[in-house]
Amino acid sequence: MADSTPIWTRDEPQSPCVNICVMHPHEGICVGCLRTLDEIAGWGSMPAETRRDIMAQLPARKSLLKKRRGGKSARRPT
Repeated sequence: MADSTPIWTRDEPQSPCVNICVMHPHEGICVGCLRTLDEIAGWGSMPAETRRDIMAQLPARKSLLKKRRGGKSARRPT
């Protein structure tokens, strides 16, 4: 006989964290989940609608993290 107990679930977006927690030094967003530090820190207490708004913004942030190919523009000033 199968258990008919309903499973409790939350109707809100889960964290987009992918455990690659490195902040981009110039863009100020995590290279793994693309959120800001404030968004990461406040995620647990944010309303579901705010989380959805942030999730909708994340794909556009991907273009901010262009790979550096080296060369003169990639060098740090000495």
